[in-house]
Amino acid sequence: MTASPGFKRATRIAAMEISEIVQLTERAAALRAEGRDLIALSTGEPDFPTPNHVLAAAHAAALAGKTRYPATSGTPELRKAIAGLNGVTPAQVIVSTGAKQVLANAMLATLDKGDEVIMPAPYWTSYSDIVAMADGTPVVVTCSMADGFKLSPEKLEAAITPRTRWLMLNSPSNPSGAIYSADEIRALAAVLARHPQVWVLSDEIYDHLSYSAFTPFTQAAPELAGRTLVVNGVSKAYAMTGWRIGWGIGPAALIGAMGAVQGQVTSGACSIAQAAALAALTGDQALLEERRAAMQDRRDTLVRGLNATPGVTCPLPDGAFYVFPDFSEAIAKGGFASDADLCAWLMDEAGVVIVPGRAFGLPGHARISFAYSNKDLAAGLQRIQQALSARLGIAISESA
Repeated sequence: MTASPGFKRATRIAAMEISEIVQLTERAAALRAEGRDLIALSTGEPDFPTPNHVLAAAHAAALAGKTRYPATSGTPELRKAIAGLNGVTPAQVIVSTGAKQVLANAMLATLDKGDEVIMPAPYWTSYSDIVAMADGTPVVVTCSMADGFKLSPEKLEAAITPRTRWLMLNSPSNPSGAIYSADEIRALAAVLARHPQVWVLSDEIYDHLSYSAFTPFTQAAPELAGRTLVVNGVSKAYAMTGWRIGWGIGPAALIGAMGAVQGQVTSGACSIAQAAALAALTGDQALLEERRAAMQDRRDTLVRGLNATPGVTCPLPDGAFYVFPDFSEAIAKGGFASDADLCAWLMDEAGVVIVPGRAFGLPGHARISFAYSNKDLAAGLQRIQQALSARLGIAISESA
């Protein structure tokens, strides 16, 4: 059905569309339905099942009648559990319908037109659209592979203006897997200490998927806790993407303002899903290490294979479940117009779906998720290797 002639999009979303990741995934699903043989390595969704004790808790909550409207900012039990695990009070916690809503709540609650938000690129694709939707101005700071995909104190200082309201920091990072060390956080904090108007949004959704030391932002820089919002949730570590439970931890005044936004958009998150999240956080945590180790094995295998692929250079990510290889040599030698052109060709010619780096603010790269079965990863890697080897006329390295 087409829109009526009188329809006009709001200016704030005039150029906004569904994320390129979702578009690629949906296109792949449509092609599969037509009979195409495709391997999708595009989404950040663990292939593990939600733990059984979490499913049981959700079932028990439903049977117990916990199906009424929940409190806007989260059930008391879940907020208390999150607060206890993070050394804060429940008043400093808001539970939302996924971590993405936490981000949107925060921007809508704090940004006025023209306010600036610094985001190191590569960044998660939704960051810039969420800021724009709240009438803010994304200030993108390029952090290349040579920089370890991380923001330096010098680049942070240069990006700050009187209109800067937030720094968005994602560690471990989607899409690069980069982790800021405690010393790197402290160096950034030293810059921020000179600019008290700048708050920090520390997205730590992948904290349990770390393959080297991970330090929470407020642990490394406790002096900035009074202007820091920590974002987390159960989606990634506990394989609960569809349950849609995330949370924010920050100063009570900020959390209250975010609750006011949430109260007019969704109200409280699903009561049954909150019961499930409570079980995930308070139940046996041994599964986290088992799954982290499995992801690390997948990472190591995929990185070795990509570095044996013609035209590809792939650094070893420290966390999350993505690699963000540099395809610039393959793009140049293969006659591709861009990273998006290469990714489209891989889908059409090799039957593999990966996400171009432009979606994350850093063209020339592509994101490949290893949150898939070993079988799919091996098959997808083989297809990429063979396709690029044929296109570039270069043999696959023997180390593959």
